[in-house]
Parts: sequence; structure tokens; C-alpha cells
Amino acid sequence: MLELSDGSRNASVSPASAARPEHASARTDRMLFARHAAGDRHARDELIERWLPLARSVARRYERTGEPLDDLVQIASFALVKAIDRYDPALGNAFSSYAVPTIAGELKRHFRDRGWAVRPPRGLQELTLRVEAAVTRLSAQLDRAPTVRELAAATGSNDEDVLEALQARSGRDALSLQAPQGGDDQQAALQDVLGAGDDGYAQAEMRMFLDDLMTGLPRRTREILRLRFEEDLTQAEIGTLFGVSQMQISRIVRQALGRLREIADQHDEMAAERTEAARELAVAR
Repeated sequence: MLELSDGSRNASVSPASAARPEHASARTDRMLFARHAAGDRHARDELIERWLPLARSVARRYERTGEPLDDLVQIASFALVKAIDRYDPALGNAFSSYAVPTIAGELKRHFRDRGWAVRPPRGLQELTLRVEAAVTRLSAQLDRAPTVRELAAATGSNDEDVLEALQARSGRDALSLQAPQGGDDQQAALQDVLGAGDDGYAQAEMRMFLDDLMTGLPRRTREILRLRFEEDLTQAEIGTLFGVSQMQISRIVRQALGRLREIADQHDEMAAERTEAARELAVAR
């Protein structure tokens, strides 16, 4: 297995030296690529070792807070291997002119597909990367944080798009619900302070209870109650649907609600009797 990082990984590599390994020559490259095309794996390994500085140099262009450089170098190194395997010297292009776009494309694909906790649209992702690069560059030039208008001019966008890109940056990283709050590991986790009562359970139980009560009413009466309290129709509108007067609908609704109260009281009495019987049985045992 190829070692993708070595003792020289922290060495400073300029674009010029990265584009051509220090002890490499065009003749040596042609010879190695010819041997590689013939199936010589040793030549392939030698090409990878010779061009690793190029991969590290391209990876450093995309270094940013929150994305470890070692991870970027790893991705760039695998992209370099792909470039070596796909490069065709017969086309007459320098290997570096083929490898750099290949490596950069792989890094951009990583940021697009793996670098977001919440993934925005692709166009917004690319704009966010351009805005972040502009923030770094302009901050160094101006010795202050750039304004939205300055970022818009630097990226060729309008103010609104830049503001959206700045907001989208928060979607790259997510807080762990198990992370302790503050610096003390003994403190409560984030999930412990975000909890809240959920009224949905009580509403679901109440709905089941009402559905049970409604079975004691005629079908026509149940439909009138549904139209009145679920669809929020007026009594006059319901009367028009059923071909009766508003007064009749009002009487049906009033009688139905009274009947539901009676059924509910009966349920409560039966539940209390069952509870008492269970208590007596437990005492008897």
C-alpha cells in the first residue's frame, strides 16, 4: 500500500517546483509513463512518489478551518493516482496540466458531496466556496473583515447572493447532540437541554378517544360534526349540503355533543370501576 504522507509533507512547495519534481526530467517522465503503460507497477509507484508534492500543493489551496489538511492531502493523493493511470503522453500535454484539474476537481467533489452536514444546492455550494476564498484574500489585503458589497464585487455576485452564501456556511458543520456544553466533560449534553414537552402524544390519545366516542353516534351525525369542527364549515353551509335548515343543524350538533358527554362519563365510570377491581384483586392476592 502506498504511503500517502511522509516526513516531507510539511515542507513548503512552490507551484513552480510542484509542477515539476526537483530531480525529474521530461525524458524520465516519458520513460516512466511508457513503463507504466506496459504494466510496470514499480514505474507507477515511482511516478506517484515523484508527483506527490504536486498533490500536496493543490491540497493546500483548499485548506480551510474545519477541514484537516491531512484529509485534503489524502484526497489529492488518490486523485493523483487516478491522473497517473489516465494520463496519455501521446496527446502531447504536460502531465501537470492534466493532473492539476483532476486533483482540483476531486477536492471540489469532496467539498460538495462530503463536506456539508446540510447540503445546499450545488450552485450555492460553489458560491459559498468562492465567498470563503474572497473573505480570506480580502481580509489579508484590507486588514479587516470585508463588507458584503466588497465580497459581491470580488465574486461577481450580488449582495443578496453573498448574504445567502454566508448563511449557508453554517450548514457545513453540525453540533453533536452528545457534545458536552462548555469545557467540562461532566456537564449536561446538548440533547439534555434541548428537550421539550410534546403535545402531539396527548392530542393523538385524545383523537383516539374521540374516535371511540363517535362510534356511538349515527353516521349522519358524525359527518355533521366532522364538517363543523374539522372542515370549519358554518351551520348554514352544512344545512345547505344536507338540505335542512341552520336551526336543525344547530339542534343536531347540540344533541350530539350532549350525547358525547354522556358516553364520556360512562367511559370514565367504567374505567374507575376497572381500576378499583384491579386494586381489590391485588390486595386479595
